[in-house]
Amino acid sequence: MSNTRYTTWFLLFLLITGITSSCKKFLDVTPENVGTIDYAFRNRNEAENYLFACYGTLQSFGNATTDPFFTTSGEIMYPATIGEGPKVFDAGFQLMRGTQNVSNPVLNYWDGSYGGAAVFQAIRRCNIMLENINKPIDLTAFEKGRWIAELKFLKAYYHYFLAKMYGPVPIYKENQDITTPIEQLRVKRQPVDSVFNYAVQLIDEAVPNLPVVITDINRELGRITKVIALAVKAEIRTTQASPLFNGNPDYANYKNHDGQLLFSTTVDAGKWVIAAAACKAAIDAAQQQNLGLYQFIRPANLPANLPSILRQVLTLQNAVTEKWDLNNEVVWALNTIYYEQANSTPRLVPDFNLGAAPGTLAVPIGTTDLFYTKNGVPINEDKTWDYANRFSLKTGNAENKYLIGQDYQTIKNNFDREPRYYANIGFDGGVWYGNGVLDPDAAIFVQARTGPAAPKDNSRLNVTGIWPKKLVHYLSVFDKNGFSQTAFRIPRMRMADLYLLYAECLNESSGPTPEAYAYVDSVRTRAGLKGVVESWASYSFNPGKPLTKNGLREIIHRERRVELCFEAKAGWDLRRWKEWTTIMAQPVQGWSVFQHDPSDFYIPVTQFIPSLTVRDYFWPLSDGALQYNENLVQSPYWK
Repeated sequence: MSNTRYTTWFLLFLLITGITSSCKKFLDVTPENVGTIDYAFRNRNEAENYLFACYGTLQSFGNATTDPFFTTSGEIMYPATIGEGPKVFDAGFQLMRGTQNVSNPVLNYWDGSYGGAAVFQAIRRCNIMLENINKPIDLTAFEKGRWIAELKFLKAYYHYFLAKMYGPVPIYKENQDITTPIEQLRVKRQPVDSVFNYAVQLIDEAVPNLPVVITDINRELGRITKVIALAVKAEIRTTQASPLFNGNPDYANYKNHDGQLLFSTTVDAGKWVIAAAACKAAIDAAQQQNLGLYQFIRPANLPANLPSILRQVLTLQNAVTEKWDLNNEVVWALNTIYYEQANSTPRLVPDFNLGAAPGTLAVPIGTTDLFYTKNGVPINEDKTWDYANRFSLKTGNAENKYLIGQDYQTIKNNFDREPRYYANIGFDGGVWYGNGVLDPDAAIFVQARTGPAAPKDNSRLNVTGIWPKKLVHYLSVFDKNGFSQTAFRIPRMRMADLYLLYAECLNESSGPTPEAYAYVDSVRTRAGLKGVVESWASYSFNPGKPLTKNGLREIIHRERRVELCFEAKAGWDLRRWKEWTTIMAQPVQGWSVFQHDPSDFYIPVTQFIPSLTVRDYFWPLSDGALQYNENLVQSPYWK
């Protein structure tokens, strides 16, 4: 696909026009220069540039290190202290340690500071363009309709994004006139249901005029389509139905200064029915465009005798890292590439450039424990799997040489796991197919104790000894010449996500049904597993678990955490389920990475214990925002 030049220009323009004014107050609704606005809409080309500026904040969401739901997922940690050397912007990762505050909130998307973009300013830009859409004299009616639809979608998504972070937020249907009294400019939060309903209303208005697909991928890849809009609507409705927002007793007394309640006080089961319908509509629309679950197609440069297990691993890994034009599973992705491949990669060969790939994004042991056994049930539920002795030593052999280094000593925990384990996790002794070595019988494996991947100093190390393999394209190469990456974009929505959302909604609205099982099982089948009913009946200590609503709920929640691991989903899912603080109360542990002997290396070491409470479900407003607008109330439980 030859869209590199256009995409680069597109992102550069967004960076310049969409971010430079992010430090201004979001309530500054007076146009800086009316003449400039008139110039911006004098013709189609200038107006299109402004449209791209409206997309700018959305594109900035693709930066993983400033994505609040990537950094707070608990799936990846970053050291609190690190020696001299390259560092990522790590403030978002440190939030798990209780570093959030009201004086200067981390990832402040309300004001646009400390890693966060100014989302209210993005809404303001959209409103300005909607107000001026009739000015370009050479804009066709067809394009005008499409652009209005795109702007409505962007407004919907920006309001939804803010609601995910802050709960009740102000709704900006239009910009205020410069003559509006200051009392009216000082808006207040709106109830969460009002925010969600407004976002859905905008999407419903947008859908008829959005294109079904992007036909000119060289110029327009990344712009919004009907399928994207319907998928986001499904996610909004599912969020609205979830326990964090649907009758949450924690916020029963959370009100505006005038006494207006901002959360519903009773659970409305009907919201799950509405969400299920939205999910099904999105799935149907996507399938009409031949979207489905990705399957790896062997390119010509790979051996014809590629073992089936490696093909399976590449299917699961490439469902995220494959190019857009070759991946029929991606519903939506942003133009921003994943910039942290080098920080997700271990040193794999003896002769390497030490400074090229620090490999500092570390996976806790708890994340690896999420993945099932080869029988498709949790490791502590499988009656055939030796859970009690999982940390005892075991040596790789010919039977598993495509997954674990032959004759290399690791632990039993790494054997007999499901294929997604080997696609997602880079562990000591684990085969890392690729990195320039495409002969499956000569595949490289990770050596984290005494080999290349072992710590070399206090800067270029992985503090848990485990890497997010899923976030590295198998054709990226790290060697003596440095790090050469095959770029990719983390999907914002893919079909497996939609299938599991739909199954969740069906179970919550109707309990276990054949249709709910079918959508979960389709994802599991692609991962090389049997269906949930069969797997639990055959291998679990709790064979009836999938047969109850509560049991299937637990299975679906775990299935989402496994299938969508490292994709910035768990940081939000765990919140909307109200499970985040409970699950994150466990110590974040890794291996004793400075030890060389396997019996000493495989001792869990606590890196930190998360410091999170109920207040951390939503971001606080800054002191400055509250002082600027006396009608705003602070986020729940923040003072």
